[in-house]
Amino acid sequence: MADDNRVRLHGFNNLTKSLSFNIYDVCYAKTQAERRAYIEYIDEEYNAERLTEILMHVTEIIGATVLNVARQDYEPQGASVTLLISEEPVYQTEVDESAEPARPGPLPDAVVAHLDKSHIAVHTYPEMHPDRGVSTFRADIDVSTCGVISPLTALNYLIHSFDSDIVTMDYRVRGFTRDVEGGKHFIDHEINSIQNYLSDDTKERYHSIDVNVFQENIFHTKMILRDFQLDNYLFGESSANLDEEEREEIRRHLRREMMEIFAGRNLPPGQDV
Repeated sequence: MADDNRVRLHGFNNLTKSLSFNIYDVCYAKTQAERRAYIEYIDEEYNAERLTEILMHVTEIIGATVLNVARQDYEPQGASVTLLISEEPVYQTEVDESAEPARPGPLPDAVVAHLDKSHIAVHTYPEMHPDRGVSTFRADIDVSTCGVISPLTALNYLIHSFDSDIVTMDYRVRGFTRDVEGGKHFIDHEINSIQNYLSDDTKERYHSIDVNVFQENIFHTKMILRDFQLDNYLFGESSANLDEEEREEIRRHLRREMMEIFAGRNLPPGQDV
């Protein structure tokens, strides 16, 4: 027997637009107690409830509808949230086969929504290591949509929702959709860089580089903060209480951590950062 609650699909736009968004927050916590306090702070600041609020707002921004929410906090730390979303309702049209094709119009009993492969997910990864006193927090966010809605419209909101030292973004349009004459369309919007969608204040705050494969509709941008103020990275300590030698050592550790994350590889020992 058919399920009366299932969602019908009609006139489906088969293009899948996927935005993978990774943010990193770096902190210096010297003692074990400071490191524990930092992890507890991150776990409270970005718990599953708070992450759900952020993703719900993303859904509103891109003009989608939430179908289902799954969320989980983890022990000892971390959280995950996944939202199944759909496009706004689309209406089917009754057509007289003897007449010219009718334009789309609403029928009360034929409301359908697009949902296939449309979802938003976030996972957090707080971590620490005692050797250099550096702790990091990473959040991975994936927004994947089908149809006319685009995850890029929520990009600036996501960047401003986290305290991010490094941001990496990957955007890809996959598949194709057909027009009424049967022609294939492999992308339905103009783009040559993710930076086209960044706000001016974001561009001013970050140094950005692109690696794009235009013919494959693959776009990659990564960013690192331009300004480095030591007090913004000290957890439970003030730079005024440190001597210059210690301040410089902490700066080196933090800058190396940030540059290695930005570069995606370990730097040779002793290399100036």
